[in-house]
Amino acid sequence: MFTGAMVALITPFQNGEIDYQTLDELIEFQLEGGIDAIVPVGTTGESPTLSHEEHKQVIKRIVEVVAGQAPVIAGAGSNSTAEAIELTAYAKKVGADATLQVTPYYNKPTQEGFYQHFKAIAEEVDLPMVLYNIPGRCGAGMTPETIARLAEVENIVAIKEATGSLDQASEISIRCDLTIISGDDSLTLPLASVGGKGVISVVANIVPADVKAMTDLMLEGDLASARQWHNKLFALCKNMLTLATNPIPIKAAVAMLNMAPEELRLPMTPLEESKKAVLRQTLRDYGLLE
Repeated sequence: MFTGAMVALITPFQNGEIDYQTLDELIEFQLEGGIDAIVPVGTTGESPTLSHEEHKQVIKRIVEVVAGQAPVIAGAGSNSTAEAIELTAYAKKVGADATLQVTPYYNKPTQEGFYQHFKAIAEEVDLPMVLYNIPGRCGAGMTPETIARLAEVENIVAIKEATGSLDQASEISIRCDLTIISGDDSLTLPLASVGGKGVISVVANIVPADVKAMTDLMLEGDLASARQWHNKLFALCKNMLTLATNPIPIKAAVAMLNMAPEELRLPMTPLEESKKAVLRQTLRDYGLLE
């Protein structure tokens, strides 16, 4: 469930509301592309601006549409431990296979706080948990020592590593047996060299089959062939995370490809026109646009 190509799915909006028809179409596109797992309502899914009820309804809808064709790893994290437990319990209730739990943001807990937060969720709800360490967006992050402590807690099975540090991933790999998943598309292959087993991918929203082709080769140990896919994907991956804050570029890309509206919720705003030109050219170079 926690290896290979996993998509950090966008949440499409139309006139301020969740566009469930387009969401269904996006799910079908992922399944047709052979995606290994679907990860809704994370950062890419704009979870910070969904109400709790919307958050729950997106998880429920995706579980229903996927209907067991791929695992659903539901974003259910919060900077409030009680809220994270509530969302996680709901994800289990409606049939999600696992949850993604982001490090608490803004309140900047100590390492002991991180440990107690995730331990409390894991003990309260019997559902496999993927830790999500992304200090660049949360204001604080977990050390390898804390992650190794959490690896001893039942239900905590994997970590989405988005620190950008191969040293961090190496230390995690040495200290414990959590499955390491890349949180940065452009680092998926480099992370494989120190134990990474896949990616929760932004770019897979538009090229799921290509991301899967790379991760399949990685998992087979054919890093030379996987590198050819890495090189092809690289510019696209970088654009998604450097032209503007995620998910602004991927929302622009799906709109250019007529897959979903570009609409975001404030405080996220559309990609600037000058940067859209860069993105459009990258999509052309990749072969996605004429």
